[in-house]
Amino acid sequence: MNRQELHIKVRSAVHQLIHEKGYASPLDLFVKMGKISSKLVEEWRFGRVPYLERVLHGNLAQFSFIMAKLRETAREMDLKESYTVYLKWGKGPKCQLRFSKSGDTDVERNYSTHFIVKKPKAPLLAQDELTKL
Repeated sequence: MNRQELHIKVRSAVHQLIHEKGYASPLDLFVKMGKISSKLVEEWRFGRVPYLERVLHGNLAQFSFIMAKLRETAREMDLKESYTVYLKWGKGPKCQLRFSKSGDTDVERNYSTHFIVKKPKAPLLAQDELTKL
């Protein structure tokens, strides 16, 4: 799959995720695009896989491109960034999960950022409308 096809697939998947869930996350995007199975995500969430990139199908350049296109699409759609902490599921200490082999702070933050639909601001009520309440 070339980069143009990949870009189209990312945009389509992001739009689907926003429609279905109201947000798009890199993890959900990778699942939707077939880069990882739900079973492997579960293994990672329970701490049985040391870092997510280890079980993603593809290479780091492809993942980086997908992440860049996710951010680009989120900007175009005027989505709000929301940092999310991923903690280990199951028994034992609830330690934070790793996404990358390097553990680089910026890379980890990019993987754990969700893009959510902004809530519309409520219009201000006129003074005469307030007195009716």
